[in-house]
Amino acid sequence: MPNVNDILILLPEIYLVVAACVLLLLDAFLKPAQKGVIHWLSIIVLVVAAWLVYDGQPAQTVTAFSGMFVRDGVAEILKVFSLLVAAVIFVYARPYLRDRSIPMGEFYTLTIFASVGIMFLVSAGSLVTVYLGLELLTLSSYALVALNRDSGLSSEAAIKYFVLGALASGSLLYGMSMVYGATHSLDLAAIHAAVAGTEWPQLLTFGLIFMIVGIGFKLGAAPFHMWIPDVYQGAPTAVTIFIGSAQKLAAFGMAYRLLATGMGSVGAVGGSEVLVHQWQIMIAVLAVLSLAIGNLVAIVQTNLKRLLAYSTISHMGYLLIGLVNATPEGYSASMFYAISYALTSAAAFGVILVLARSGFECEEIDDLKGLNQRSPWFAFLMLLVMFSLAGVPPLFGFFGKLLVLQAAISAGMLWLAIVGAVAAIIGLYYYLRVVKVMYFDQPVEGTDVRAQSDLPMRWVLSINALALLVLGFTWGPLFAWCQKAFG
Repeated sequence: MPNVNDILILLPEIYLVVAACVLLLLDAFLKPAQKGVIHWLSIIVLVVAAWLVYDGQPAQTVTAFSGMFVRDGVAEILKVFSLLVAAVIFVYARPYLRDRSIPMGEFYTLTIFASVGIMFLVSAGSLVTVYLGLELLTLSSYALVALNRDSGLSSEAAIKYFVLGALASGSLLYGMSMVYGATHSLDLAAIHAAVAGTEWPQLLTFGLIFMIVGIGFKLGAAPFHMWIPDVYQGAPTAVTIFIGSAQKLAAFGMAYRLLATGMGSVGAVGGSEVLVHQWQIMIAVLAVLSLAIGNLVAIVQTNLKRLLAYSTISHMGYLLIGLVNATPEGYSASMFYAISYALTSAAAFGVILVLARSGFECEEIDDLKGLNQRSPWFAFLMLLVMFSLAGVPPLFGFFGKLLVLQAAISAGMLWLAIVGAVAAIIGLYYYLRVVKVMYFDQPVEGTDVRAQSDLPMRWVLSINALALLVLGFTWGPLFAWCQKAFG
């Protein structure tokens, strides 16, 4: 039976669910001229939820509902940043949704429900909680991708996302069933104890393989990346920004819970020692493939959203390098990288949104030609974003790459660090190509790319992009927070 403490531990999640339902009712009953209030209420709801998660006190590991839900430092950090990123996305999305007559109420409500899914996913203490959080996140995301009913690309992207997502969820669930069959438990901590205390059951290897297929799909790592380019291009950009930022924090949290908490880390004993070695090899293969495919295919892209899609695949390779280490140092670096990428990705798509307007999407790289002549401030912000994605010092993204590569070297995986460094050099080409187009090419005749006049959007985007520069000089406290979470 749940008690008061269980309810208090889940208070942020309960609050968000209730708030989402209230916002949905308001959207149904308010007149069109009054619906602007839902925008600001949605942002306030997310900021308050982030405050409820981070109450200023050191995060202590506590569980609720018989260990199914865990609140610890890892969950706290991932929840706070995913909620704040979602709030920033709401600021960016309003002009875009308004100009294209995309239902705002449904967008805000579905995104909040998806955020609740993220919160359950990163706090999962059981295979059941992992699956429930994942399904809440993905089902909301399918609807978000299809939200632009007037776009054939949006509908096509939603169908592809749904079909491939269903296959990945089925693979994950099948793997979980094998793990349950081998350990007779759904609790992640109990699974770890059961594996460590016995000889290695071969059934667990098959379960692990199927679970890593699901993890790879949710991260968008190669060779399970097929959905990423089409969904990024076809979905409304206001939805793409959520999939490309906040969802990556959730995917990291899911990978950490299933692999590190459930299967074990370096130093494990018994059957866990074998399993850790096996999942390290599998994740290393995904990391190398993601770095290679993501960077090489991105070079030939002419569509900006598809370029960022393949860029995402390569960035997931770096995130996986931290996981491969299977040590607290590697996990800290990987989570730091996920945060830096989420903030940078939000800024990248934010620039695309601020330049888009009714009848013009600003999705081709050529659309940015001569941007410095027309909107020099936003050309500068896009330059910061591209340099951060490329890992150019002293931008925030540089230190994310540096930390995961250092973690790989300290774990004795010099070859993986070399692969990551070479991939970063290759990636410089297509990021600098965007900068070259903005600063050195002449504008295309008939294309008038100018920034939106929405003042809150311009201010928040400026803060978001400049934060990548500021955090490049003050990244230490954030990394220390990540290290503390993994103890």
